[in-house]
Amino acid sequence: MANTASNVTQGKPAVTGGIWRAPFGTALPTDATTALNAAFKCVGYVSEDGVTNNNSPESDNIKAWGGDTVLTVQTSKEDTFGFTLIEATNLDTLKAVYGSANVSGTLATGVTVEANADEPEDASWVIEMILRGGVLKRVVIPDGKISEIGEITYKDDEAVGYELTVTAMPDSSGNTHYEYIKQPGT
Repeated sequence: MANTASNVTQGKPAVTGGIWRAPFGTALPTDATTALNAAFKCVGYVSEDGVTNNNSPESDNIKAWGGDTVLTVQTSKEDTFGFTLIEATNLDTLKAVYGSANVSGTLATGVTVEANADEPEDASWVIEMILRGGVLKRVVIPDGKISEIGEITYKDDEAVGYELTVTAMPDSSGNTHYEYIKQPGT
């Protein structure tokens, strides 16, 4: 098959939002176009760096006497997603970062965020984007947990951002995430 430049693409967030989060166990979409369950909440704008996915196996090489590599064995395969949320006054953003039980109130009445050592809650995540030619792509993470939060910087010339790493854990089928891609109108 010949190389086709039309298959080269980029990912932009959907107009309705790029990243969605719901309590673990929420009914998940199984395609690129079905409406999300109402439990999914948009966690707001993501920084211009977009979303990264590190989905690479780690392996060890087994060597024979004399130094030849004779076997490569997979030792682990971590699947992580990285992004920076920049809506620092969005309650759904704050709940994603600090945990739903640790954020209360409203902007009108006052918001309280409790930063503590509670273990982050498992959640279901959906990342939606539009590829070249209007093709829709949806990444579904059935069970994702925030495994790292980067430094939070308060500075007058940049947005307050929460740099997150979400680790995707295997579901009952052994899959850490699903990707659905569809040309609209087909």
